[in-house]
Amino acid sequence: MGNFNINNLVRENIKNIKPYSSARDEYKDATSDQMVFLDANENPFENGVNRYPDPQQHAVKDLLSKIKKVSKENILLGNGSDEVLDLLFRAFCEPKEDNIITLPPTYGMYSVLANINNVENKTVLLTQDFQPKVNQILEKINENSKMLFLCSPNNPSGNSFSTKIIEELLHKFNGFVIIDEAYIDFSEEKSWLARLEEFPNLIVTQTLSKAYGLAGIRLGVCYASPEIIKILNNIKPPYNVNQLTQQKAIERLQKVNEVQQEIIAIKNQRNQLISNLKEIDFIKEIYPTDCNFVLVKVDDATKRYNQLIAKGIVIRNRTTQPLCENTLRFTIGTDVENNRLLQALTEIE
Repeated sequence: MGNFNINNLVRENIKNIKPYSSARDEYKDATSDQMVFLDANENPFENGVNRYPDPQQHAVKDLLSKIKKVSKENILLGNGSDEVLDLLFRAFCEPKEDNIITLPPTYGMYSVLANINNVENKTVLLTQDFQPKVNQILEKINENSKMLFLCSPNNPSGNSFSTKIIEELLHKFNGFVIIDEAYIDFSEEKSWLARLEEFPNLIVTQTLSKAYGLAGIRLGVCYASPEIIKILNNIKPPYNVNQLTQQKAIERLQKVNEVQQEIIAIKNQRNQLISNLKEIDFIKEIYPTDCNFVLVKVDDATKRYNQLIAKGIVIRNRTTQPLCENTLRFTIGTDVENNRLLQALTEIE
């Protein structure tokens, strides 16, 4: 990574941008009961949310910093991971000029955001066992390649990418390598957070939607070098994470032991479900998974999907995705929900 220079990757119009300064940026101690706040044109009648939220979400970041063992300066929060990803496009990808690399089958929002931001998306299919093809990826890269997206553990396949492969890409790609770790809590693999200082081009995204059970509050997290975080802070909306989201996140992050017990329960249910799925005749293959879901190959995915819908079971038909012909994706539910799925699978013909 001797050639990596962040200044070569930032869009020219972003380099010297002056961020919007909100009232809470200018006076930060908004928690004091002794102060009268007449600076932000807020409604003065207290109802719990009449004041603007902390634009830097300090209380949430304090908890994340302790849990993840990462400095607050390495953290940016967004309205879901999708906002975090969109900010990366806005900061580093020049429309109509730059490109990104994605590895289908993968999370669909990467290509959607590329289209929204008018950025070319160069795709390199994963191998048959869902691993990145390093040589083909490096062949696709040119001077306008700004970001490489690695979803690991991967959605929809469920597997984690080889550490050696990711290391090689980090060393050989002079753009940003974004590792999407939405499902990392269900994996036995180590998070790449511990190696942020080793790779200046490494960006890790996580979410509170999966293991923390907070999909409804929309809170995504970006971990990167302080230089990258500063650039993203300069362009993010001033109050992008609302007060209710911050409050709910704080409550949940204070219950890490409870979250860990839920993760253990989901992993146990996952193992039990996989064992039982082996007894279903029309399931041809069960793919390895480090996630809270399992991908299976069946004889006719659309037929089986419709049969399960008729029995009140909603799963995901992934047969239209590359390398995923005739596959279904089962999210791990409670023991009751998983038993209903298994019962339905044994009843359909």
